[in-house]
Amino acid sequence: MQAKVQLRVRFLRDDSIALGPGKVDMLQAVALTGSISAAARQMGMSYKRAWTLIEEINQAFKSPAVAKSAGGSNGGGASLTPLGEELVKQYRALEDAARLAGAAHISAIHRLLAP
Repeated sequence: MQAKVQLRVRFLRDDSIALGPGKVDMLQAVALTGSISAAARQMGMSYKRAWTLIEEINQAFKSPAVAKSAGGSNGGGASLTPLGEELVKQYRALEDAARLAGAAHISAIHRLLAP
């Protein structure tokens, strides 16, 4: 058996998740692929679900995290705005800091797991 720890930080705005691990993964996929549809395929979800996640992120913050351009003869696309890049950077840094701060507790719990 291999034990693994996943820390999952979520930022809630009212009753919805403004930012969490799945939405940050989506932002990174958009940055990598340059497209919401390609990001959706990469993450194994429907385009509609990916679009909904992007819209939820864009509405939750002071400005959009993803800039979208409509399709057409040149094709569409999407990219992270400076805010989107900052969200990914800060979220990943928070995950690292949480792992570091919790390292002793994580080790203690690992030692208590059954073999």
